[in-house]
Amino acid sequence: METQAEKVYVFIEGDPHDGFRTLKWVLKKWSSQPISIVILLAANPKDYVYTYFGKLPASSVSDAKLELLRKSEQEKIDKTLLDYKEFCGKVKSEILNVERYDEPIHKIIVELISGLRITKLVMGISFMKSSSWKSRGVSNSSYHVHRQKPDFCELFLICEGKLVLVREENGEGFIEDGQGTMVAKVREKVRFKGWLGKMFPENGSFSEKSPRCSPSSSTSNDLPGQWAKNAGEIENYFQLLLSSNLDEDGEVAHDVLQNSTTEPDIPENLPAAEKIAALKIKLGKTREAIQMKRKEAKENVEKHTKAEWAIFLCTSRAEELEARISEERTNRMGLEKDLYTAKEELHEIQSEVVERKSKLNSILELQQELSNKLQSSSLAKSHAEVQLEKAVRTRASMVQEIEEFRRQRDVVQRRIEFCKEKDAIGEAAKSGDLGFSYREFTVDEIRVASDDFSERLRVKSAGDLTNVYKGRIKHIAVAIKLFDSANGLSQEAFQAKVKLLSHIRHPHIVAVLGFCSELRCIVYEYMHNGCLRDTLFPAQRSSGRRNHGLNWHTRIRIAAEVCSGLGFLHLAQPRPIAHGNLNSSKILIDRNNAAKIHDFGEGWHYDKADMSSDVRAFGSLLLQLLTGRDRAGLVEEVTLMDQASLTTVLDHMAGEWPLDLAMHLLRIARWCLFPNDWLDTGLSMATVMREMDKVRKEADDLVSGGEHAAMAAEGSVDMEDSVNVVPSVFFCPILQDVMKNPHIAADGFSYELEAIEEWLGTGHDTSPMTNLKLKHKQLTPNHTL
Repeated sequence: METQAEKVYVFIEGDPHDGFRTLKWVLKKWSSQPISIVILLAANPKDYVYTYFGKLPASSVSDAKLELLRKSEQEKIDKTLLDYKEFCGKVKSEILNVERYDEPIHKIIVELISGLRITKLVMGISFMKSSSWKSRGVSNSSYHVHRQKPDFCELFLICEGKLVLVREENGEGFIEDGQGTMVAKVREKVRFKGWLGKMFPENGSFSEKSPRCSPSSSTSNDLPGQWAKNAGEIENYFQLLLSSNLDEDGEVAHDVLQNSTTEPDIPENLPAAEKIAALKIKLGKTREAIQMKRKEAKENVEKHTKAEWAIFLCTSRAEELEARISEERTNRMGLEKDLYTAKEELHEIQSEVVERKSKLNSILELQQELSNKLQSSSLAKSHAEVQLEKAVRTRASMVQEIEEFRRQRDVVQRRIEFCKEKDAIGEAAKSGDLGFSYREFTVDEIRVASDDFSERLRVKSAGDLTNVYKGRIKHIAVAIKLFDSANGLSQEAFQAKVKLLSHIRHPHIVAVLGFCSELRCIVYEYMHNGCLRDTLFPAQRSSGRRNHGLNWHTRIRIAAEVCSGLGFLHLAQPRPIAHGNLNSSKILIDRNNAAKIHDFGEGWHYDKADMSSDVRAFGSLLLQLLTGRDRAGLVEEVTLMDQASLTTVLDHMAGEWPLDLAMHLLRIARWCLFPNDWLDTGLSMATVMREMDKVRKEADDLVSGGEHAAMAAEGSVDMEDSVNVVPSVFFCPILQDVMKNPHIAADGFSYELEAIEEWLGTGHDTSPMTNLKLKHKQLTPNHTL
């Protein structure tokens, strides 16, 4: 079933080009809907006819000429309508003539909408402009149609092929395009008499006669009187001008047309006497016309004088009214300003009242809150006083316990020394059981010890993985170092390295426990606290360890132990051995913070340059132990310092350094770094060893005699000076303090019971030491510790 096409009515008159643009907009608007177009044709009034001279009354043209003009005009209209229908194409179109002339066009349009039940009406503003019907003006007529049309009708106003909108604001109408630009503004027509009434509210009776005086003869003093006398005559004069414009145009056009159509030309074949008579007649008529024109010219002069008089009065009155309007505008602006100020003051007062009410409510709430807090504080104060009394009694008992602990410290230190000697004897016995000389392990033993080189047993240094794996052989922790063929070490060189290391025995050189030729690896004793670099420089340590630093006494002891091991290599027989690459990463620390050297030269050799290089490297190591820094420019910065400047660069993590010992270490570092500047003869490690023994002895005397009490203030616990001699097995890895109630966890490490329970209670299921997942959370008391 086909959808019934909706009718769209289009008003068209005047310029065909504008009509085509209106139809084009209609076709584009409803291109997707079935419609039929009804063209409303506004025919020209029959009282007028269009000629080459313009619009003339039909009575001014002869009947034959009138018929000829109307026939020509109808042909043009028919052709234009045919072009309109062809332009519509496949869209159905029809013509509807509108032939009512006795009312204004906007009223006719509204009546047509109601009579034909028009739901969609399109008309252009040019239609209203070109319409010969009675109209109130383009914008007024469009605005009137927009306001008076029934609700069921949808009106579309088109201007130059584009849709415009009608808008009302402040009692006025506006016609705007799609971008908001105003096309026309609706104005009410003001009659001249009404305008005069606004200009002359004080008018009384009007004189029928106007004074014949020039503008120069009038003065500003008698202007109101002249308006009162001549307003009526000016009104009549204005209406006369309005009516005479159209009559004069029609008469002139009528005379021109009449002369061109009614007066025949003089035939050429007339006799001379008749021609002279005809010419005399024409000459007489011409003289009459000249007399008439002179009379008209005289009348025009009088009209011109009267017009100047009226213009002068109107201009003067307009200036007077403009002055009054300006004065009224100024007064109004002043009143508006006063009103605005009064409103602002009122608004401020209202805002202030609201704000004060809000503050008052806040103060009341605060008062209530403070009252509640005062009561709570009173109760808390009473409770705190009771707690303070308990704390005072507890402090007194703790002071007594501390004194007891201090008395027991000497006993503990003696026991620690005994334990260290016992541990050393035990380690030596274990090493003897394994066999140091050419003890070769099988591939299976190495793989079992390292859990087939598991990544979790791989040792890290400064956060980086190494080629060293932690393992256990006969329940002893060992370090297994792999040597790949990619680093250029041949099998012969590997055997020579093993043979060299197996001949070296010293307490401060990492011992070799064996090797495996097939896997090309060497088994060393395991150093539990890693390398000195990771301990000395916390920023480079792995995240799995906790750092509390090394105190100054421990650093002096480590320096003396490194010096002892390096001196042993330099004094080896039959030929000295140079390390060649001594630095903080080549010094390992065991569980008792004892230092041992590793990873030195590939074979027996003696080179004075390498020996000197080892001495300079030891001087740099002393500077790192003093300052806790490892960066470029450290040597140049520290070597020229005096005692006052040295205090600014000493590492605060080591506690309060004894300045005489620190200066002694600085002098030794200078001798090592610049031997030619400080000594007349060459510097050897034997000389350095003697100096380091002196420094160590002085440090031991200070600690054992208790003369350096400030060291304890810098530490994190009261017995910081004894930490360096207490084996690390007695310390909790979490609290870094001596354990009172040690318990073994699933990872094999012992922890303080309170610390490991708190660790597991906070949701951790991994080891604090290895960061690996625990198999279970059961804790076993360590009765041995």
